[in-house]
Amino acid sequence: MIDYIRLEVRRTLRDTMFVIFGVGMPVLMYLLFTNLGENDPEWRTVSMVGMAAYGAVGSALNTGGGVAEDKTIGWLRQLRVTPMTPRQVVAGRALTGSVTVLPSIAAVLLAGGLVNGVRLDVWQWAVIALLLWLGSIPFTLLGLGNGYRLTAQTTGVANMVCNLGLSVLGGLWFPIALFPGWLQSVSSYTPTNRFAQIGTAVADGHAPSAAAVAVLVAWLLAFGSYAVVSYRRAARTV
Repeated sequence: MIDYIRLEVRRTLRDTMFVIFGVGMPVLMYLLFTNLGENDPEWRTVSMVGMAAYGAVGSALNTGGGVAEDKTIGWLRQLRVTPMTPRQVVAGRALTGSVTVLPSIAAVLLAGGLVNGVRLDVWQWAVIALLLWLGSIPFTLLGLGNGYRLTAQTTGVANMVCNLGLSVLGGLWFPIALFPGWLQSVSSYTPTNRFAQIGTAVADGHAPSAAAVAVLVAWLLAFGSYAVVSYRRAARTV
């Protein structure tokens, strides 16, 4: 399965569109949002975590696009004649998605530290990167669910809608304090809002709240169930 994961990671990193939109775009948006007008250091730190989370969400969802393309070219049928079990195929895809979010997270954190002068302790940088990496798993499962269930064309659209909708609603682009009261309440239940919170909590010097972890775990179970159901459906039809 290691060879399979290595192959999928190479395929992803050779995708020019992934590099541009999955890695370059979050960095560009972060630098624009934090260098236009007067921005305080606290906003530069909060926005850094939010944009790293945004890049991770986009990269995680991108895994579903690869699955949809695999269905089209018959790659899933090829995998069925290999010794790998269906569980290993799905696990390999999930691990691939988890690995490919790392460039997005690292690029934004580096921009924060090297360009915007964000200063954190070494352990805070390491823990933020680790938590954002682990916290991206629900979004990888959401992307896999879309890829197994939808066509290649509709998967791209669905992933884009999920990415933009969840990112804006979850406050990854702008502080949710700017939202109306009712929208702030809705935002607190989104996976993206809690995803960013686990990183900003560490940047503030304390552990993530139990509520943030609980909401994220609930979404992990929901998106995981969606991916399993979608895979079983695809296995019957492809």
